[in-house]
Amino acid sequence: MSGEAVTALDILEEAPRGRRLSPTLRRFLRHRLAVLGVFVIVFLVLACAAGPYLASYGHLQLDMRHRFQPPFAGPHLLGSDELGRDQLARLLMAGRISLTIGLAAMVISVAVGSVVGVVAGFLGGAVGGVVMRLVDAILCFPAIFLLLTLAALISPNIVTITLIIALTAWMEVARIVYGQIRALREMDFVAAAVAAGSTPLRIMFRELLPNVTGPIIVAATLIVARGILLESYVSYLGYGIQPPVPSWGNMLEKAQQYLTTAPWLAILPGVMITLTVASINFVGDGLRDALDPRSDQR
Repeated sequence: MSGEAVTALDILEEAPRGRRLSPTLRRFLRHRLAVLGVFVIVFLVLACAAGPYLASYGHLQLDMRHRFQPPFAGPHLLGSDELGRDQLARLLMAGRISLTIGLAAMVISVAVGSVVGVVAGFLGGAVGGVVMRLVDAILCFPAIFLLLTLAALISPNIVTITLIIALTAWMEVARIVYGQIRALREMDFVAAAVAAGSTPLRIMFRELLPNVTGPIIVAATLIVARGILLESYVSYLGYGIQPPVPSWGNMLEKAQQYLTTAPWLAILPGVMITLTVASINFVGDGLRDALDPRSDQR
């Protein structure tokens, strides 16, 4: 390889066979934006988890002497808001809340959608048809209007916002799992499991569901990004996380009145939302390609 740039993937390709990466991981590493997205997400998670404890100021600490301090122009690294609260501490605490809501909503959505999809797909017939028509009916409602309606009727906090977002996101997972299960249930290994006396529950959750983990994982990454966006949207409209608890959405809502005098108050949470959602979407694209063996032939 003299005269050529040697990459980490080249070195791994030349490693002993027992130490080589799996084809799936190798395909993922070829997706540079996905790898970059992983590093960004890991950095954000670690920063949001540990940052509020390491910051010089608390996210609720007032510093009236340095109100509206611009970034890099005083004791507050990323500036301060109208009450002198440190923007860096608030961004990290808001990130902890927004990421927690996105991840928790994803777990709930995947769990509910997977159960509904595998049951409807395996049983089929009238039962499967009725269940999926119910899913289609719910999908007919615009998710954001359904989310705003539920948020307006329920006292908003982290738990309720998480549940509301999950209730508007599980249907896509159900449809993905339903389609995959309908194709898999006609295969020979299912007939062999039935002949061996396996119960329907065992066939659904031990034989069929593990075979659709790829599409579920890809859908899960997109649900995290969607959850963060939806939380930001409803908080921006005043129906989500309520001050003084910060979230990226309510930080944007509060900053809109200072766009001309203190634009960094809106720019910083906007950048955090964009960076996080874009990174998660890049990872989702990389996982989709990595879990598709046909990508090696492209």
